[in-house]
Amino acid sequence: MTPRTPLCDLLEIEHPIVQAPIGSATCPELAAAVSNAGGLGQLAVTWRDFEATRRAIRETRDLTDEPFAVNLVLDEATTIEDTPDHLATVLDAGAPIVTFSFGDAAPFVERVHDADAIAVQTVGSAAEASRAVDAGVDIVVTQGLEAGGHVQSEVATTVLVPRVADAVGDEVPIVAAGGIADGRGIAAALALGADGAWLGTRFVATEESRVHDRYRDRLRESDETDTAFTTLFDKGWPGTAHRVLRNETLERWESAGRPPVGERPGEHDVVARTGDGDPIERYDEALATPDVDGAIDELALFAGQSVGLTDDVRPARVVLEDLVADTREAISGLPGRETSER
Repeated sequence: MTPRTPLCDLLEIEHPIVQAPIGSATCPELAAAVSNAGGLGQLAVTWRDFEATRRAIRETRDLTDEPFAVNLVLDEATTIEDTPDHLATVLDAGAPIVTFSFGDAAPFVERVHDADAIAVQTVGSAAEASRAVDAGVDIVVTQGLEAGGHVQSEVATTVLVPRVADAVGDEVPIVAAGGIADGRGIAAALALGADGAWLGTRFVATEESRVHDRYRDRLRESDETDTAFTTLFDKGWPGTAHRVLRNETLERWESAGRPPVGERPGEHDVVARTGDGDPIERYDEALATPDVDGAIDELALFAGQSVGLTDDVRPARVVLEDLVADTREAISGLPGRETSER
């Protein structure tokens, strides 16, 4: 087993491994599989309406008796529902853990605690972590520059985690995110001062994740040099940095001299359509879900630098079990280190 950390005790989970809120790729099947295997599964509901949010939480609860989390993005530039009402929907549906990202969780912490739930905030600096702890959050997640998807920090995980650990001490558990995809990365995060690890790209490349098969293929085929940190795919969430796989859309823009919004090559090209027939334009931040039809390779294929460690697609349960075994092996291989048998 992996070391039992304060994160495990607080969340009542077996292993200090959390599946990141990977946008529309999350689904009840994935979250439940991770939670049933002893980690913490998670749903992203920011882009779901109230009814879809309730349904996703209900279906997840039907699939697991273990704890799981629900994520809300606080940046109003991308939300489709009023955040206080959305939070009320999440809590009323019985979510035991609520994670907040891209904004200040302070206005919502008391409401979470009133519902006997746990409040978690993602941060990108030690100062932000200190403010979150002062506001009463129960757990902080440090998202490093290596992370895939939308990114809150320009600081590497190996620097950010120790800085946050020094800033908040033992006040709350810390979870490291960004660039982690195997047991060695989890062991390193623990050594840096984290109480757990938060993995996104590794769980996108699972059988349960709600993504297009071509997207999974690209993840398997790519290495650590195949991502770009950019603001290019900004339609739907303007101005927010993200990390994606390099593709033709990105390379055409670079070849054109990186022109500004409105002057980019193929600015209004419709490169794909959703299952409902809605157009996806070239620079949309829309996720390549299974129902999308079109030039999948030209879409925003979100991935972290850990994609080089993501070379197969397996059930989430198997991924979790292998992460646990590999973490134990990594820790036991360090001089003077032993893993807990608890």
